[in-house]
Amino acid sequence: MSAARLQPLEGGAVRVSGELSFETVPGLWREAAALLAEAQGDLAFDLQAVERTDSAGVALLVEWLRAAAERGLAIQFRNIPAQLLDIARVSGVEELLSPASV
Repeated sequence: MSAARLQPLEGGAVRVSGELSFETVPGLWREAAALLAEAQGDLAFDLQAVERTDSAGVALLVEWLRAAAERGLAIQFRNIPAQLLDIARVSGVEELLSPASV
């Protein structure tokens, strides 16, 4: 298993890397909650470095959207891996992750 990480980038972007799985998502959620609490504006999560995901990864992104909306922030997901989009499609939440809806 490849450890999942969040790496803040310039301009309010955050790189997500590693595996998004039932094992790694709880730690990422805690880490992202701190980022969302401190955010001064909208955030962009770049998912290009995500190596593998399961349904917990999709649930994490949906939860980030919910938490950001509670704070009046918007989130954009960039470079969403095909595997994650496939799981989102099967789960019926693909439209939540599209740039037009966030």
